[in-house]
Amino acid sequence: MNSRTHRYTDSRKRIWILVALPLLLILVLPGIALLLSAGLPAVWTAVSDPIFKGALLLSLKTSILSLGLIFFFGIPMAWWFAQSDSRVARILEALVDLPVIVPPAVIGIGLSQAFGRNGIFGKVFEHWDWGIPFTFWAVILAQVVIAAPFFIRSAVVAFRELDQELIVVARTLGHSPLQILTRVVIPMARTGLVGGLTLAWARALGEFGATLLFAGNMPGVTQTVPLAIYSALERDVHVAVALSLLLCALALVLLFLLRKFFVPVSLKERS
Repeated sequence: MNSRTHRYTDSRKRIWILVALPLLLILVLPGIALLLSAGLPAVWTAVSDPIFKGALLLSLKTSILSLGLIFFFGIPMAWWFAQSDSRVARILEALVDLPVIVPPAVIGIGLSQAFGRNGIFGKVFEHWDWGIPFTFWAVILAQVVIAAPFFIRSAVVAFRELDQELIVVARTLGHSPLQILTRVVIPMARTGLVGGLTLAWARALGEFGATLLFAGNMPGVTQTVPLAIYSALERDVHVAVALSLLLCALALVLLFLLRKFFVPVSLKERS
């Protein structure tokens, strides 16, 4: 009876694997195709290209600055969402998630309408002869809007799963709200926060649509790695493939960090 049950279970597993195989191939094949089609000469050409070096440096600068802004402003926002039961907080929490659903091109157009020369806030900046669109800061603003929801959502989940009794004890000991947040809440939720930061950084590095429409594609000024890949397609497909492979390698590193710091916590919580 046990052997029959074991064979039945194995056959069911094989069926599920066969059903999942088409989707698995669709997800994996693009990466395999990049790996097979990008030769070492093309990779070396891409790495030694001054445009790529400038784009990589710009991507690292903007994504790190964006990550700092997301963390600094996202922590208090996520803490408020996690602690508040008001309808206003719930509505704002839903609005913060909007960039995850809306296409990046729509976000880029929205940023242009808000901060462009004739935009709502753009006229204020124009008064001081300072414009945001098609500048270094436009890249950062686009990355923040696109990537922030990933960190805030992870932080809210991490904050809501904390032991509230420890927070109450900290209050009874006379700690201020800021001390509770920095000395109790953030250290306890650090694993979830690191996971959220990793997600946000990966999303900021890969941002394309909003950056293209709001910041442009100017080498050395607003051209990030995804935009450099887009431009390389017009010059040399092999270089574009090599750049894509390098970006995939960076994404794999971020994915490894994400699974190392974030996934184990979820598994522990389930157990």
